[in-house]
Amino acid sequence: MVKDFRSPLIALREYGTKGPFVVLLHGGPGAAGYMAPVARGLVGSFRILEPFQRGSSGEPLSVARHVADLRQLIESRREDTLPAIVGHSWGAMLALAYAAEYPDSIAALVLIGCGSFDPQARAQLEATRSERIDADMRRRLQRLPEEFPDPDERLAAMGRFYQQLDSYDLIDAADEKVLCDAQAHEETWADMLRLQEEGVYPAAFSNIRAPVLMLHGDYDPHPGQMIRASLQARIPQLEYLELAQCGHYPWLEKAAMENFYSTIRNWLTKQKSR
Repeated sequence: MVKDFRSPLIALREYGTKGPFVVLLHGGPGAAGYMAPVARGLVGSFRILEPFQRGSSGEPLSVARHVADLRQLIESRREDTLPAIVGHSWGAMLALAYAAEYPDSIAALVLIGCGSFDPQARAQLEATRSERIDADMRRRLQRLPEEFPDPDERLAAMGRFYQQLDSYDLIDAADEKVLCDAQAHEETWADMLRLQEEGVYPAAFSNIRAPVLMLHGDYDPHPGQMIRASLQARIPQLEYLELAQCGHYPWLEKAAMENFYSTIRNWLTKQKSR
């Protein structure tokens, strides 16, 4: 069930009533809703909140605004238990930004297909994607502005295109409804790039004290080893696991899905027992 949270700009879904507290962060930015399968896959072991990050409005969005929203949510719901944060792609980047700002407020971090923190990693991402795109796919991509003049619909179409491109062998699964917000995407990502250019990230991640697990598919065009190196210099406790025959969405991959879920369950349970 989707429930309002304080502001009409923010909603969340809740799964389960027992077990360790987990906050599940979607990527995009500005692509809420697609993490529902991950929540359903973990709910037997955990109590999960899936917030829909703030959308566009009269106030320009920033990383700090998203961190503040996440802080408000966690403080209102955590009771006596520190949460683990599980984030995908941009959501993993937001999880790191939050943990750097509030290092004593989380139990653990799981980064799934984490985004990049330097121009070299982003250049490698684009190079890998370019190698995979044939002439027909390139024409389809170029036609998206004409086919989808609405920016939100175009962002959703681009998401579907890159999900196929960035994946190894997807399961046949019903598509989740994704609420795309192109303005939120552009504003948030522009602010993240600004913070990287100013040297704020990844330097601030030296503040993170919680255990961190980075899960990355070996077919994910986001260069996992490069991103790992940029993070581990600041987060020495980071553990890295590369999933075989797996792209950017491990929970949808035929070969990796089972290992993906069991790894998260076992690792988070281990951190709780500590």
